[in-house]
Amino acid sequence: MTYRIAICDDEPEQAEALKSIVSEWARKNQNSCRTELFPSAEAFWFACGDDSAYDILLLDVEMKGMSGIDLARRVRAEGSRAEIVFITSHFEFVSEGYEVDALHYLMKPVAKEKLFAVLSRAAERLAVEPPSVIISCEDGTVKLYESDILYVEAFQHYIVIHTREKEYRIKENISAFEQKLGGDFFRTHRSYLVNLKTIICIRRTSVTLDTGAEIPVARGKYDDINRAFIAGN
Repeated sequence: MTYRIAICDDEPEQAEALKSIVSEWARKNQNSCRTELFPSAEAFWFACGDDSAYDILLLDVEMKGMSGIDLARRVRAEGSRAEIVFITSHFEFVSEGYEVDALHYLMKPVAKEKLFAVLSRAAERLAVEPPSVIISCEDGTVKLYESDILYVEAFQHYIVIHTREKEYRIKENISAFEQKLGGDFFRTHRSYLVNLKTIICIRRTSVTLDTGAEIPVARGKYDDINRAFIAGN
């Protein structure tokens, strides 16, 4: 396959050095790469807009204006599953990478062998098709990746599947739909099924998702969801 790679760095020499290493990695591994350089996070965001077709993002953390971390948050909010690699001079930013599912952090100056290893790992992950579910809705037959599903809400004769980008209403029982999903989902309430990976806070009566949504937790479910959350994260 051809990997589409974006390098976002406000230091031209650093960006060109990264591009050179990427090109060498591609030649060595007989891969095809289309690499594009952006001098700032804003430049990337303006040029790409809703384009989520990038496979790998090499993002400088500390840029003038929008940081690489903030750009990654925006990219994830648009539903991108790109492999994100942060380039940084300071390790104090590492913890922030977990919320955007960053693949790795590399310290400046970036060593060729380390970037080679990270790019190969990214390629391996991209080769694995993520878990998905097929639904029939007003838009026709749609394939939804499980990681894109925030939560599922049940009504009398249908369910609504909430994703970061839109909602899908389908005629199906929530229990039947639950059986189609993997272990990252938990039934917090008879009418709600939540993606454990999106939870940022658990309380006795509700959970908060990274979008700010509040989902009810039924009585007696608190201990169970805590165990499930810890096991899955």
